[in-house]
Amino acid sequence: MGLSLGKFPAASGVTRRPKACKIDLLPSNPEPRVPEPNYAIELTPPDIEPYRAGNTGIDYVTTLDSGSAGPHVLVTAVTHGNEICGAIALDRLFRAGLRPRQGKLTLAFDNVAAYRNFDRRAPIGSRFVDEDFNRLWAPATLDGERQSAELSRARALRPIVDAADFLLDIHSMQYATAPLMLAGTLDRSLALARRVGIPELIMCDAGHAAGPRMRDYGGFGDPASTKTALLIEAGQHWERRAAEVATDVMLRFLIALGMLSRDDARPLGGPNFDAHPRQRTIQVTEAVTIISESFEFVQDFRGLEVLPRKGTLIGRDDGREVRTPYDDCVLIMPSRRLVKGQTAVRLGRYVA
Repeated sequence: MGLSLGKFPAASGVTRRPKACKIDLLPSNPEPRVPEPNYAIELTPPDIEPYRAGNTGIDYVTTLDSGSAGPHVLVTAVTHGNEICGAIALDRLFRAGLRPRQGKLTLAFDNVAAYRNFDRRAPIGSRFVDEDFNRLWAPATLDGERQSAELSRARALRPIVDAADFLLDIHSMQYATAPLMLAGTLDRSLALARRVGIPELIMCDAGHAAGPRMRDYGGFGDPASTKTALLIEAGQHWERRAAEVATDVMLRFLIALGMLSRDDARPLGGPNFDAHPRQRTIQVTEAVTIISESFEFVQDFRGLEVLPRKGTLIGRDDGREVRTPYDDCVLIMPSRRLVKGQTAVRLGRYVA
């Protein structure tokens, strides 16, 4: 039983003439003490309008049913509107016409309103419309009375997330560092990350003080459940490699769950499709939450730096010194969004 998605737009992916852009800090930190990175925009956001109708009654959500017993697998993209590599990966999968070999496969574009605001002149500005979509996944928040563009969309998607047995949420990062698979705190998620086999680095963490992520919602974060979620940080937001990593990780995830065979997926595979790195795991012990409006790092940290000595100064938060709690501390995804209540950086150590 095929699904007609209408006439596709021109193929998406790499932009041949990348345009340099500058990432600006939010107004809460008007005088940065470290230089801002400049990254070329090497990717073009695909037109996702052909996927609006879907077949689930929820815009931009499509379920492909194999007709055979098996798990319900959910792959999501553009949880943040400026992270376009996931949209490219889903677009490629749709275009290939692949069907799951068992169970159901649902493909969802999350924060479409923010994605539609993407502007190459200010690409970081389309992360969200009103608030971070990926800090809303607490039942009390979803069931509450507060309203926002992101909450409305999260509430619409909630039945799909509730129905899924497995989730891969595709993201990208501010800095051009090595990709990270985020496996949460549960052993079953770490085991699935190892079955997927890429990327090299797996990070285990409990999330953010500002609110739970979709990958931590409901059964995905319940030790008594079998539901399992992963989140891939595929690389810098607009680098060509991020779309390659996002696609290859998606394919390997679907292969690991028996949704596709390796032969099915190979024509879409990129440089990492056949990779078998020795995976390493970083255990996060602390997420540094900003308590003031004047947090600053003491150096231009980009992420995955290993600071050898306990007590090394990382930053200052309204005069409070933030230092490494142990030797060989790994700095993970230091943020440029230095806003009170948000995560400035995560601190961890290699455990395997």
